[in-house]
Amino acid sequence: MARLLGLDVFDPLGDRLGRLRDVVVLSRGTRGAPHVVGIVVEVPGKKRVFVPMTRITSIDQTQIICTGLVNLRRFEQRGAETLVVAEMFDRRVTLADGSGDATIEDIAMDQHRSKDWFVSKLFVRRGHSLSPLSRLRRNETLIIDWADAQTGGHNEPQAATQFVATHEDLKPADFAEALQEMSDKRRFEVASELQDERLADVLQELPEDDQVTILSALDVERAADVLEEMDPDDAADLLAELPSAQAEELLQLMEPQEAEDVRRLLEYDEDTAGGLMTPVPVILPPEATVAEALAHVRREELSPALASSIFIARPPLETPTGRFLGVVHIQQLLRFPPPEPLGNLVDKNLEPLSDQAHISEVARTLATYNLNSLPVVDDDGRLVGAVTVDDVLDHLLPDDWRAHEDDAPIRKLGGRIG
Repeated sequence: MARLLGLDVFDPLGDRLGRLRDVVVLSRGTRGAPHVVGIVVEVPGKKRVFVPMTRITSIDQTQIICTGLVNLRRFEQRGAETLVVAEMFDRRVTLADGSGDATIEDIAMDQHRSKDWFVSKLFVRRGHSLSPLSRLRRNETLIIDWADAQTGGHNEPQAATQFVATHEDLKPADFAEALQEMSDKRRFEVASELQDERLADVLQELPEDDQVTILSALDVERAADVLEEMDPDDAADLLAELPSAQAEELLQLMEPQEAEDVRRLLEYDEDTAGGLMTPVPVILPPEATVAEALAHVRREELSPALASSIFIARPPLETPTGRFLGVVHIQQLLRFPPPEPLGNLVDKNLEPLSDQAHISEVARTLATYNLNSLPVVDDDGRLVGAVTVDDVLDHLLPDDWRAHEDDAPIRKLGGRIG
């Protein structure tokens, strides 16, 4: 099944439905191996839907073909169902031959004469062994029948190494989508496996309730480390959802400079430019050159919205800066030679926003001038941050917009419906 992950799913006419992200099985207890009931497909719009195995007409190493009617309602796991990648990979099993424990790294499925699919084999890696001879074979991999292993209960601790490895190429928003489909227990296990920076990126894409739940489940020192890796405005939004005592404890554990940025944001009302802004846009002095500015906006961690503008100010260049001078747009950088000073390119017609400006004014200004970001200044004319179009959208959309879904249509795929 690991080889199927990421494969494109097509209808018989060659139209792409989406990409396989997981396989759903149904436990049969002592009656036999789990029944494979369907696959989870990520369709355009990053929504995950369920396709029954009865709709699958072909599976090979390059593609999956299905036919019939597919309900495009978002997949919701039912009580007796288990997700292979999300929940079975990394699960510990006890080998029936008495040689010790092992960890599941892959699972095979076969189609029976009845046309139903069932789990058949496990690819496992030996872990802790019971005998001295078996300990010599630790980390050995082997393929065994499903019946040759006894799986533990769902409540037993479980690693998430395989899940993280098979999803390392997912964008944070897509990884967050996968997390939302898991039980709380499995979600915490996966979060514990992620590096701080990756977890911070994923948290920023989750609904606030889920952010709070996961952060609160972490050790406080690690929670503080993750907050440091988050964008300051996202960290401030998350801390604002926590009890004040818990938020203060985390701020005390953060690096002083990182905590200071977050504390300043927490002082603003959430519906003001100050409450929406990031305090770390690209800021350069007027003497800096086009070449220096281009080097700064190439940084991978910058969002496209923040990379679209360079904010020019007098020292100090960390917010709050010296006197704010204006903005240089990235298109201007492409029209001038590398040695050109930025002070000669400043757009002096773009008025900065007050840090107390209401979100409605922020949205109108962005829309009026077709901008991705706007400078935000305090009463003394110092740059204190920048507000981006995605910050405004996050605020204007409903709180549950990530989980919001219109009535799902039924998509008819090519071919005969059996």
